[in-house]
Amino acid sequence: MMMKRLMICLAGMLMMQANEGYGQSAGNFTKYVNTFLGTEPLTDSAIVGYHLPEGWRSWAGLTFPGSSLPNAMVQLSPMTEYGSGAGYEYEDSVILSFTHTNKGHWNLCNIPVLPVSGSAPATGSRYSHQRESAEPGFYQVFLSDYNVDVKLTSTLRAGFHQYNYQDRANRRILFDLAKSNNRVSDWKIEQTGKNLLQGYQQTGERIYFYAVLNTNIKKLDKTEEGKRSGNAMVWLEDGSKPVDMKIGLSFVSIENAKQNLDKEIGNKSFAAIRAAAKAEWEKLLSKVEVKGGTEKQRSLFYSSLYRSFLWPALRSDVNGDFTDAKRQKDNKGFRYYTEPSLWDTYRNKDVLLALLAPDVALDVIRSMKDVGDKRGFIPTFFHGDHGASTIAGAYLRGIRDFDVKGTYEILLKNANMEPGARPHVKEYIEKGFISDPHIDKPHVETKAKAGVSKTLEYAYDDYSLAQLARALGDSANYRALMQRSQNYRNMFDPSTRFMRGRLANGDWITPFDPQYPYYEYMYREANAWQVSFYAPHDMPGLIELYGGPAGFESKLDSLFTVPWNPNHIARNVESMIGQYCHGNQPDHEAPFSYYFINKPEKSQKVIDTILNHLYGIGEFGNALCGMDDAGEMSAWYVFCAAGLYTFSATDPEYLATVPLFDEVRWKSENGKWLTIRRQGKSRDLTGVRVNGKPQQGWFVPHSLFQQGGEIIVETK
Repeated sequence: MMMKRLMICLAGMLMMQANEGYGQSAGNFTKYVNTFLGTEPLTDSAIVGYHLPEGWRSWAGLTFPGSSLPNAMVQLSPMTEYGSGAGYEYEDSVILSFTHTNKGHWNLCNIPVLPVSGSAPATGSRYSHQRESAEPGFYQVFLSDYNVDVKLTSTLRAGFHQYNYQDRANRRILFDLAKSNNRVSDWKIEQTGKNLLQGYQQTGERIYFYAVLNTNIKKLDKTEEGKRSGNAMVWLEDGSKPVDMKIGLSFVSIENAKQNLDKEIGNKSFAAIRAAAKAEWEKLLSKVEVKGGTEKQRSLFYSSLYRSFLWPALRSDVNGDFTDAKRQKDNKGFRYYTEPSLWDTYRNKDVLLALLAPDVALDVIRSMKDVGDKRGFIPTFFHGDHGASTIAGAYLRGIRDFDVKGTYEILLKNANMEPGARPHVKEYIEKGFISDPHIDKPHVETKAKAGVSKTLEYAYDDYSLAQLARALGDSANYRALMQRSQNYRNMFDPSTRFMRGRLANGDWITPFDPQYPYYEYMYREANAWQVSFYAPHDMPGLIELYGGPAGFESKLDSLFTVPWNPNHIARNVESMIGQYCHGNQPDHEAPFSYYFINKPEKSQKVIDTILNHLYGIGEFGNALCGMDDAGEMSAWYVFCAAGLYTFSATDPEYLATVPLFDEVRWKSENGKWLTIRRQGKSRDLTGVRVNGKPQQGWFVPHSLFQQGGEIIVETK
């Protein structure tokens, strides 16, 4: 018996030693998440690239610190300024309300509420970061003007507020329903019981709510109901116990909002809902384990992983109902999600979603197909047609339980029909490029076709769709699309060695300044430098345009060394390494381009500079070097810190980089683990071994995530 106890004790010690050194103990991943990351302003002109004009706040971060579950409908967070990205700006000193939806993109922030007491105006309260805290699924702050301690937690479709009023009397809750980050056209609230409220807020869509309090309502005062100048004040009975307000949301009906609340919260306590939210995040974050690295690196890693799973957001109710693209009620038996922010997230975040939450990724694709059925085209979001990459990439990685044929047919319409999903696609097909007009003295705000960016991106989208065509046996469309995928070459001007705008007759646009950034003229939110290395589907062909490896290397060196002109100011083209801009997405593939001339160590130097100096910066360490854009910036960090990158997100393979950590373990849905280990003392990559065998080249296959295995990243 004594020997048995000894063996059990020894086994326990060995398990502890095996886990020792990992960035977390079992079940304690959320402690590394800083939900405030990205809320602090970026002010350092040396990083931004220019001095911010008077009154400007850089478009860095634009994240929110409030409570959310992964990809949830309800994202319950404080507001310090409406119309300001996610609504919360770290430097502000007044909280205006707490809203129930978010994204970080100047929209949403619906159903604002604010607990009020005393004689202070019901317009917002001062607060301090010293009396504020947050973790995944929880947010807390003390409102000093009202002497109210606020705690928030949430489920997928419901929010749970807890207000501890220091004053027993004059306890109130402001429903500031005329406000959101969208223009409010109508709103309504009514009391339906001694402690019950319901109503809606109308913006571009209608958001319904149903609320239950644990205290009686004395009266409901409404001022100019439905108008943008009005609001509603809920007066509560006097009392000393904390006030709980449980509120369900729905984009379908008040009845569904009530059902969402009843099913997800019901009679559960605040503590129980908070614990469940934390457990849900622990489950997700535990799918990637890291060993080694610094405390800051572990915090940035798990904070970025967390931030990667807040969008797309759930839009269907517990009964499956949702409001479709035509604003009609529907129910298809799957969870309906918002459209992904494809121009940003196709590069990496959509792949990360498919890796760690394939069930969500599947329903996102089904939701996109439903939009295509209703509108005629798969949604594109903003620019390009990157649903082709996201859907083809997911299919090639094994996500196939959707109407593949029907989705493919709509993507073919996207690629060929005008008007439709691709502006100017007729010109693109006929000429092989999209032109821009001659404009005298163009400036940052000049509006045109952004023809260079569109041509390059459509070429990649054609390649992406071609891979799906090949997988489905459509050889004719495969050949046609692959031929079109070479259209990026038509934008390359050999005389300047840049991707350059063309007039309708094919002439190059003059005058031409490759350093000048445009929002929509020739380029989309970029300059010539930042798009001239974009051909993720055909890097050998791109290198050939530059005259071979030596010419390409020379030009690429210049991208990272030619100083940014501080007189060239575009609000979201910021955070420069030479001409390279990490603060916006168009050139995020460029740091990896040295791999294709067999010099990965030069890529790693740039990657390390970005990882170590452009995340978690600012006075309080809460700033990012650019807008997170629904998690793209965060997913870039996750992949690069872990030692892999989705260089061409369509293709089921990953570029091996040198991880920040000694060891990284990814857990697949089937329970198998992929382990990435760093070997060597330097950051200069010399080779890659997969399951003990030397790898030809620098890519590793997606099958490792499905079958498990080991990647050894060898350095000098």
